[in-house]
Order: sequence, then C-alpha cells, then structure tokens
Amino acid sequence: MKIRIDLENIIKEKNVSKNSICLNCKMQRTQLNNYCKSKITKVDLQVLARLCAYLECTPNDILKLEE
Repeated sequence: MKIRIDLENIIKEKNVSKNSICLNCKMQRTQLNNYCKSKITKVDLQVLARLCAYLECTPNDILKLEE
C-alpha cells in the first residue's frame, strides 16, 4: 500500500492560489509543489495541520491510501 497526497485537487476545489497557501501556511513554494506532486517521503505534521486549518479540511481529505 502507498499513501498519496491529494493536495492539488483540494486546492482546485477550494479555488485558492498556491501563493496564498505558501504565505498563510508558512511554506516555501518548492515545498508546497512537492506536497502537491506527492514527492515527499515524510509528512511534517505541523505543515499538515496548517494546511488543514487554512483549507478547512481534514488530513483524510489530503492523505489517500492506495493499493
């Protein structure tokens, strides 16, 4: 099994700019892009919490389990 990060779809659904997310969640653009492309191997729980708070969603909305 593999965990996929579905952040790109949530950003589109919420119609929020990546620049706004970076500013409000205290992230670098490269870091956000890596999350969007599911290119990270370790999820920073503080970053995940800030993303969830700003996007008004839960970790279950962002992290998807795939077989």
